[in-house]
Amino acid sequence: MNNLVWYLFAGTRGGETRILIVKSLKKKPMNLNQLSKTLNLDYKTIQHHIKILVENNILTAINKGKYGAVYFVSDEMQKMWAEFGEIWDKVGKK
Repeated sequence: MNNLVWYLFAGTRGGETRILIVKSLKKKPMNLNQLSKTLNLDYKTIQHHIKILVENNILTAINKGKYGAVYFVSDEMQKMWAEFGEIWDKVGKK
């Protein structure tokens, strides 16, 4: 999972957006609409990145696949939070 985390957040074009999404959901689980408003990003952009993060077990959801699903950081990602912090230090503070 370490390599996957680095790839998703530091090795791809949308990495910084995904970092912001994960950091926001760590503070407070939200649905797509709430997250879009919180980060001031287009709903479709949020939807795209959430799909990637869920497919790679970075995020999980309650009522997944339904309108209003609430997303939160997965247990597996919680275990890697220190490494995520390293990535944020290198990528997210441009």
